[in-house]
Amino acid sequence: MLEDTIAAIATPLGEGGIAIIRISGKNAVTVGDSIFKPLSGAINHLANAKSHTIHYGHIHLNKQRLDEVMVTVMREPATFTREDIIEINCHGGIQATKAVLDAVLKAGARLAVSGEFTKRAFLHGRIDLTQAEAVSDLINARTSLALSAANEQLDGKLSQRINQLRDNTMHVLAHVEAHIDFPDEDIEPDTMDGLIQRLEKAKSLIDQLLATANDGQLIRRGIRVAIIGKPNAGKSSLLNQLLGHDRAIVSNIAGTTRDTISEEAQIRGIKVVFVDTAGLQETDDQIEQEGVKRSRDSLNQADLVLYVLDASEPMTADSESSLADLSSHKHIVVLNKSDLPAVLSPTKMQDCKTVSVSSINGEGIESLKDAIQASVWDGEITSEMLEVMINSRHQEALNRAKTSLETSIYQLRSGAELDLVSVDLRISTNAIGEIVGKTTTENLLDSIFSTFCIGK
Repeated sequence: MLEDTIAAIATPLGEGGIAIIRISGKNAVTVGDSIFKPLSGAINHLANAKSHTIHYGHIHLNKQRLDEVMVTVMREPATFTREDIIEINCHGGIQATKAVLDAVLKAGARLAVSGEFTKRAFLHGRIDLTQAEAVSDLINARTSLALSAANEQLDGKLSQRINQLRDNTMHVLAHVEAHIDFPDEDIEPDTMDGLIQRLEKAKSLIDQLLATANDGQLIRRGIRVAIIGKPNAGKSSLLNQLLGHDRAIVSNIAGTTRDTISEEAQIRGIKVVFVDTAGLQETDDQIEQEGVKRSRDSLNQADLVLYVLDASEPMTADSESSLADLSSHKHIVVLNKSDLPAVLSPTKMQDCKTVSVSSINGEGIESLKDAIQASVWDGEITSEMLEVMINSRHQEALNRAKTSLETSIYQLRSGAELDLVSVDLRISTNAIGEIVGKTTTENLLDSIFSTFCIGK
């Protein structure tokens, strides 16, 4: 498939000012030349164009003019895929973009599959697998922290750590296999101590990387926050304040919200999906009963619960019971309606994190946002934290590597046969290599790149 010249729309589908059709492969320039008629006067054919130049003209198919375009010529190896690349900037209407893409495909290119451009960049050695995944993370970043973490990974910060780790295990593996080839020469005690120390250092580095797994996944996927409480406690008004716009219907009539409402926001750089629920009250109304059921489902799926209480009313037995049920969930008690005289006694919530707010005038909302962040990270999020945050694939590979590494250390200390030591060392080294793509399978590559959008 690397011999094919591929093409795809590299910009989002839909109406827009400009769309980009990307062509990559050994025949990219030939394909572009067959449909592009330059009008700038600088060149007659794209084949004569210098690398990294842009040219004005028209796209034609069967002598019919399709669109007025700008065409960029980029010659290998100084391109994203390390192949010749042609990018056609055409008008962004659905029909215009489709017409230009159809012309490119009829000229000899094949429609690219998901992630095929980035996969070629990996296969041609321009980026490793962690950097390829960072491309997808960069595209999908919904918060400033996710964007920063993706850029650090794309810059190769994680790759440096992984390659250092692999070099350590490779060094010990090479030493062990050398002694297997020359069995009459025992490993000197000082040398053995040095090998074990090197593996212990590698294990320590693995532990450091594994410690970032939860934070890395949190930055990429964000957290889910359920807003629960009695009817008319101000849950929907609180959601609107946290979002900064009106999303939920607000009314003085209790039970206005009959279903769960989900909305995404960025809170202190963290992606947060807020779920406004129908409340947890007992009811004979069948529709409300379904709403309460969905509220309880949202509660069980949430990473954090905001339990909203009306501070202008006394605590009820139902509220006390609901608060007790939250002991197994990470939660914040939101004392709403701080703009009214306080009636609710805080003594019932001495062991709870509480924040007073007014969902009418916004008082206390910033403090609540700080509390939401603190429930995720206790302290400042530093650039060093963002540099090496691993994802679930990296975590699984590192866990396998750690298990085999611990076995190797034990075997070396107990004087086991070096043949056995080398087996576990090789398993560990290969697992580490999977992260950056130095040991991989076609199934693994398909699994990674199939999650990419077409055109990237």
